[in-house]
Amino acid sequence: MDATEKLDFLIQDKNLDADLRQIAQVVFEGQRISFQQGVLLYERGELGYLGVLANYIREKKHGDYTYFNRNFHIEPTNVCVYDCKFCAYSRLIKERDQGWEMDVDGMMDIVRKYDDEPVTEVHITGGVVPKQDLRFYADFFRRCKEHRPNLHIKGLTPVEYYYIFKKAKLSHYDGLKFLKECGLDSMPGGGAEIFHPEIREKIAGDKCTSEQWLDIHEQAHSLGMKTNATMLYGHIEEYRHRVDHMERLRELQDKTSGFQTFIPLKFRNQGHQMSHVPEVSVIEDLRNYAIARIYLDNFEHIKAYWAMISRDTAQLSLAFGVNDIDGTLDDTTKIYSMAGAEEQTPGMSTQQLVELIKNVGRHPIERDTLYGVVTDYKDVVFQEEKKANYYSLPVVE
Repeated sequence: MDATEKLDFLIQDKNLDADLRQIAQVVFEGQRISFQQGVLLYERGELGYLGVLANYIREKKHGDYTYFNRNFHIEPTNVCVYDCKFCAYSRLIKERDQGWEMDVDGMMDIVRKYDDEPVTEVHITGGVVPKQDLRFYADFFRRCKEHRPNLHIKGLTPVEYYYIFKKAKLSHYDGLKFLKECGLDSMPGGGAEIFHPEIREKIAGDKCTSEQWLDIHEQAHSLGMKTNATMLYGHIEEYRHRVDHMERLRELQDKTSGFQTFIPLKFRNQGHQMSHVPEVSVIEDLRNYAIARIYLDNFEHIKAYWAMISRDTAQLSLAFGVNDIDGTLDDTTKIYSMAGAEEQTPGMSTQQLVELIKNVGRHPIERDTLYGVVTDYKDVVFQEEKKANYYSLPVVE
């Protein structure tokens, strides 16, 4: 059966809970589920049922297309003024001897390292320190664009921007407008964690509020920039907190249409103040991806970070609403391994990514940051790789 036939079977299944059959009907009609129905999916939706609904939506939007990109990361510092309880990556100001703080020259050295590689994006995020201020990032963005004008700069989250703009005595709008003029192209989705104050105050109470996070994204959208959104799930939150988080994103997306992608981020319990909290199962990961795809009807893309959840789980996620598995992800070992990632050396070659996607019957598309098609790999045949290469190019036979 195809995706539509499977959904129709659920709608007709008299043995299925009536409320769940009603939600299936709503999805089939292309309508929006309610907050209460979102919570109900978490409470009563079994994995197979959720997969049918999510895959129907995924294939209606994208068919078999599955996206990835060629990117690299720069982490300017892991020193931070904030004390997020779940963070194994950052070091507080008082622990500077355990961390690093780059200058602009050091960041440009990383950019130049990729001069001969066909990367399309640099992703910049890290800790928050006073000296990496508005002038610091303005200088880096300008120099980066002067050196490689076509490299897309996806830089910093509202956590960094709130601190930077407050220190510079600028509004969110004026600060973003200035940095856009310096070369900033878009914003990643980090720092969202969980919006509901019952949870946010316990795990990340000293950084920007949910309202500030959302406003910074809204101002970026008003300037024509696209952004992403995340949610940290699987710790001390309840299902209603997850739905509340997605509801706030859905409301802003209705207003601005500026979000491109939603990325659920799995809580990992190594090396931080919440290590006593157990991690959720792979089944719960897949349920969460599926419900995100069902609930966020106005988001085009749902992304899974394959390096964080493992290659096998990333493949499974493609049947549960996910249509993007991020990129080759060079230079990310520090963030992912410190958090307890499944993949301790997360770089993957283009060939490996393409084969990962093809092996579950999906259609691999290399994209740029804004989802423009760079290369369609459906019919590309690779020569045998002789060694690991993050950016190996295909040879068509």
